[in-house]
Amino acid sequence: MSVFSLAEREREAALASELAALTERHRQACPPYRRILDAIAARPPYERLVELPWLPVRLFKTHELRSVREDQVFRVLTSSGTTGQQPSRVYLDREAAAAQTRMLAATLREVLGERRLPMLIVDSRSVVRDPTLSARGAGVLGMMNFGRDHTFVLDDRGGVDAEAVEAFLARHGGERFLVFGFTFMVWLHLRGLGVDLSQGVLIHSGGWKRLAEQAVDNAEFRRRLAAECGLSRIHNFYGMVEQIGTVFLEGPEGDGLYCPDFADVVIRDPESWQEAPVGEPGLIEVVSTLPTSYPGHVLLTEDLGVVRGVDDGHWPGKRFEVLGRLPRAEARGCSDTMGQG
Repeated sequence: MSVFSLAEREREAALASELAALTERHRQACPPYRRILDAIAARPPYERLVELPWLPVRLFKTHELRSVREDQVFRVLTSSGTTGQQPSRVYLDREAAAAQTRMLAATLREVLGERRLPMLIVDSRSVVRDPTLSARGAGVLGMMNFGRDHTFVLDDRGGVDAEAVEAFLARHGGERFLVFGFTFMVWLHLRGLGVDLSQGVLIHSGGWKRLAEQAVDNAEFRRRLAAECGLSRIHNFYGMVEQIGTVFLEGPEGDGLYCPDFADVVIRDPESWQEAPVGEPGLIEVVSTLPTSYPGHVLLTEDLGVVRGVDDGHWPGKRFEVLGRLPRAEARGCSDTMGQG
């Protein structure tokens, strides 16, 4: 069953109801969250997604926000804090951990199919061996669950392992296979390989800042990979540790990112906090029903984005684009209440 099935009106009705109930559940179970809602006088009913109270994503770097008892915490996930910055901490119980794994798999199944595909990883094996496991390493390790016969494009010194790639293609080059890597790594290393990757399905994410510095946008990225190594099935995705398991997936035509049925985005005007109309950029708010063990179901990110269309693309729902980070991001609002009460 597809997780890209709901038109926007149906999605809005289903999610507003479920997320309103989740808001009240977290209000009861998480005292710091309750203080925030009390301070901003947030009260149901919330009839539309835009009416739901949001948390700035950076709160997870500075505060312990969980809606389960300490002895119920099954896993604590941390984001990659930049230098001098605290990483986010996300608390999962067994139920939430199982749900995020299941729904991530259901989302990627849309473009990968039911069976695990042979997997080419545009990185080195050392990235998953590091005991501290960077965000990049965690991303690679997470995606390895969706592939088999894992083959790394780079050796431990960061150079291309041409022999390994050629051996992989000798085994699997005539059938569909999965290629995964972070966007800049893919751009840097795949184009010069001189091999035929036309049977591959590329999943990539992150690293656009360095490409933007080289004046490479998404259209150029897709065009060059198709021309230089035959990769035409390409899917970027947008996601974050604070809403683990929820990814917004690029459609086959590269015309934007789409929301799975259990999630959505709201683009907010950073001056008025009202919802920006289609075509107008603003701050991206992400909503998802998956965060049940911590109040991460309605999050204002520090990323700028724009909705390009609604119910007019490959999949139904909003079709949006990420434009980059808000300079020196400082989203004010709910976080200002944390010192009160």
